[in-house]
Amino acid sequence: MALSGRHRQTIAAIFANPVRSNVPWQDIEKLLVALGAEVSEGRGSRIRIALNGVRAVFHRPHPRKETDKGALVSMRRFLIETRIEQDEI
Repeated sequence: MALSGRHRQTIAAIFANPVRSNVPWQDIEKLLVALGAEVSEGRGSRIRIALNGVRAVFHRPHPRKETDKGALVSMRRFLIETRIEQDEI
């Protein structure tokens, strides 16, 4: 998989310790698409994601653009479950 430098920065931010609170959700969505995820709109701020046979539903942050720490931890778990980890990319 060919990821841009921006995608690599985003995945590093997702897996960073301590958990960050300044990762723009838009960057996460772009990373997911680059990884081959199917992304579809749900009701309200919900977004459905399917990657490597794993499905999840997340909420887009609002009114801020940045993803909160809890959602970032959930995204980290989702990526691990789909067998995508920072050191593999």
